[in-house]
Amino acid sequence: MFTITLIGPDGTGKSTISKRLQSSLPVPTKYIYMGINLEASNFMLPTTWLWYKIKRASGRELDMGGPPDPSRIQSIPNKNFLKRIAREIKSGLRMANLIAEEWFRQLIAWYFQVCGFVVIFDRHFYFDYYKHHIADINAGRTIGDRVHGLMLNHIFPRPDLVIFLDAPAEVLFSRKGEGTVELLEQRRQEYLRFQDDVESFIIVDTTQSMDEVARQVTNQVMDFYLMKKSAVGSPSKSRVK
Repeated sequence: MFTITLIGPDGTGKSTISKRLQSSLPVPTKYIYMGINLEASNFMLPTTWLWYKIKRASGRELDMGGPPDPSRIQSIPNKNFLKRIAREIKSGLRMANLIAEEWFRQLIAWYFQVCGFVVIFDRHFYFDYYKHHIADINAGRTIGDRVHGLMLNHIFPRPDLVIFLDAPAEVLFSRKGEGTVELLEQRRQEYLRFQDDVESFIIVDTTQSMDEVARQVTNQVMDFYLMKKSAVGSPSKSRVK
């Protein structure tokens, strides 16, 4: 079987549509959340689960967002050697656990695929981190960020089908009221750029009703499924839009 990922800025309904796909597709499916929001995760490493429970019990703020806004990253002057070393160590430990977490969920996805399931990803680490850890070479990136970017860009498997749930930034902001219209538009453009690089990339307008969005996504997935089936495992060379 194959993997599908739904991507898009906050407010596009990724989780809602991902879960609705499970009941609407006439083929066996499994759902895996592939982002860093631990409250939304349905699979996680024991070490991540323990850290999450300890941090939650202590009342400390949980880092539930995606990659940080690059404009808010504060670089450390080269002359401040001790602070820079401390930052690199902290980043390295955090990235080591994140990379282990990413591979853990990918192993689960492979297992489900071998068992004959279509695997539905809600978000995907490659697309969420592309701008900050792969494409962006600003001075604020740590060694851990760079290692993570290299791993995602050259080793980590990418989904077979990418579905971008799209809506104007103003609409997204009105739905959740989080962040700013400018930042949401920036995220939107970051995702849109993948249509020129990803072989099977579909854009679905989410200003429609959730029922209509779910119907269109289901139809696109079934078209892809039938195309894969008719090709008897041969990947299509034509990009889907």
